[in-house]
Amino acid sequence: MEKTSVCIILIIITLGAISSTVLALLASKTIHSTGTIKAVRVGVYKESSCATPVSSLEWNDLVPGENRTITIYVRNEGTVEVLLRARAENWNPGTASTYIKFSWNRDNYKISAGSVVQATLTLFVSENVSGFQSFSFDIVITGETS
Repeated sequence: MEKTSVCIILIIITLGAISSTVLALLASKTIHSTGTIKAVRVGVYKESSCATPVSSLEWNDLVPGENRTITIYVRNEGTVEVLLRARAENWNPGTASTYIKFSWNRDNYKISAGSVVQATLTLFVSENVSGFQSFSFDIVITGETS
């Protein structure tokens, strides 16, 4: 009876140790990212005064299941109202776009000539991300005339 109890306790301790190790490995997985910004008919800046242009972003280390946001400011550099659009392209590796989703809060936003609007860029990393430790992509922000 005592041997059975000891064996069961050892099995429980072993399973607990294995579970802790697996959880620690999953929790410590990070993915590093950088990206460039390409702007067409608009300017992209770090602050509302539009003093510092943004041409690249550092998303830093991301973990599975995370949402990361970066705030930028977009100014209409033209002379007519435009509709803002953004897209992610040139993912490296190409499979990164399967696990990581880009979005922003200003799609189809109308901005008049010379105006500035705050925008939030967001990356969501899937819980199931696998196959790479770092990635990069380009964000293209355009001002389209309607």
